[in-house]
Amino acid sequence: MDLDPEPRRERLEAALGHSWVPMALGRRFDEDRRAGLSLAQAAGWLMAVELRAVGVDFSFAPCVDLDHGVSEIIGDRSFHRDPDAVGALAVAYMAGMREAGMAAVAKHFPGHGGVIADSHVALPVDRRNYADLEPDMRPYRLLIDNNLPGVMPAHVVFPAIDPRPASLSNRWVTGVLRGEMGFHGCVFADDLKMAGAAAFGGVIERTELAIAAGCDVLPICNDRQAVKSVLDHFGPDLGSPASQARVVRMRARGEGPINLGADRQWQQTVSLIASLSATPPLVLTEGSRDGV
Repeated sequence: MDLDPEPRRERLEAALGHSWVPMALGRRFDEDRRAGLSLAQAAGWLMAVELRAVGVDFSFAPCVDLDHGVSEIIGDRSFHRDPDAVGALAVAYMAGMREAGMAAVAKHFPGHGGVIADSHVALPVDRRNYADLEPDMRPYRLLIDNNLPGVMPAHVVFPAIDPRPASLSNRWVTGVLRGEMGFHGCVFADDLKMAGAAAFGGVIERTELAIAAGCDVLPICNDRQAVKSVLDHFGPDLGSPASQARVVRMRARGEGPINLGADRQWQQTVSLIASLSATPPLVLTEGSRDGV
């Protein structure tokens, strides 16, 4: 498979591979809504088609957390601070992934952007009331209306709603996401080895909570022994038939690309997305000066 590695490295190393791309898409959206949405769809397609070209048919994307300006882990992974902008960009990104045959998984429900702590290394607590979380959930409503295939809840505790993190909460997963919001797709717990889940028992207890919450897929990363312990404990029939059916629907559609280097759409899209890293021109208007 010829991916033309040298030009690809030069043009994409500072673009698609960096976390600031979503924020750059948000800024482009502010300048020109149509262009921003077109770029978001192109970015979703490019990410998915490149993964499929090397045999990976799945990705936990897009991140639809709002940029509240406080999170040390979300930051420029967010498209925007405005929920309507995030929703529109996420739907476009999802459409690009769908075009490449990949199912989207929106994260981190109901929102990770309102807390400082990183759930990889700590247990974040968001003390807002349910009504105050509506902006964070608004992008999910738009995505669900556009047939969102998957959702990943956050390892964030919202004590006004439930003492458990959303990822391990039946109130959040079954009550709000599936019940109130009408989501019928696949729910992925965030990595059950993360610190945000570690306060709720050993890996067996966390797995039990995730299943009881209504999660369909239970990622356990970088710990082979923990995976073995869970499989030994629960046996081969882990997951209900309905849950297994939802997982099947997440599989990639169609054949992945064989030779991206010779694909004209890939070449054009690489150049398009790489342009996001260009420094915007400084435009001065008559009468503009500091403080005006």
